[in-house]
Amino acid sequence: MDLQTVTEWYDFSGRTVAITGGAGILGGEMACMLVGCGANVVILDRDPSLADRLMDRLGRGPGCAIVVYADVLDRDTLIQAAGTIEAEFGTVDTLINAAGGNSPRATTGEELSFFDLPEDALRFVFDLNIAGTVLPSQVFARQMAEHGEGVILNVSSMNAFRPLTRIPAYSAAKAGVSNFTQWLAVHMAQEYSTRIRVNAVAPGFFLTAQNRFLLTEETTGELTPRGQSIIDHTPMARFGDPGDLLGTVLWLLSPASSFVTGVVVPVDGGFSAFSGV
Repeated sequence: MDLQTVTEWYDFSGRTVAITGGAGILGGEMACMLVGCGANVVILDRDPSLADRLMDRLGRGPGCAIVVYADVLDRDTLIQAAGTIEAEFGTVDTLINAAGGNSPRATTGEELSFFDLPEDALRFVFDLNIAGTVLPSQVFARQMAEHGEGVILNVSSMNAFRPLTRIPAYSAAKAGVSNFTQWLAVHMAQEYSTRIRVNAVAPGFFLTAQNRFLLTEETTGELTPRGQSIIDHTPMARFGDPGDLLGTVLWLLSPASSFVTGVVVPVDGGFSAFSGV
């Protein structure tokens, strides 16, 4: 192994990467990183305007980026997006399923018991995380199957390893994402090509728009009791920064992990390793 080979592993020039939820906090960081590595990046989001905050960073190259409307729960919009991407860059050879999230209405608390969680809120969380991973995979993995190679990276969660209190739908849905990752890895390798890999990252506790209301006080910004408990059970004693995911993401997308498929990698500051004692 030499330095030139390692450098080439992480050169994404000519590769086309589609990122669902690409205008979000984590997806946006991945997009900026991959443009910096030379990739053609397509940010797929149902609210393209959310990507406006990223345009300055995305414009620094050497790769390039476009923003395309797509709803991960609407197959037709995904198919239309695939056509737009093909016209601009050719077929997608890397898919990152970063769309997902929880809902306050699917979260138990003093004013809302488990028995009263609304059915529509539960279904929304299940659909967004599970169907929102399966449907884009159907659309873009078809292209990979036709070309005999490709990489899919799903975004699971620490909740998939250890379900957390108060968020039953999100914990169950992310467990489904992890299971689907393993299933799809085997299916694509056995049925289509051993050069199609499917893996996932499982972020620990990163402050995002979806969980900030649970972890910090809205008025003061101080930790809630739940937020403090998480810090107390994270050996590295902090929340993750979006940049903390990038090394693992880059490895899983690159030829450096060419013999890795069907794994879910925790990026959690040691949370999953700590028993609390």
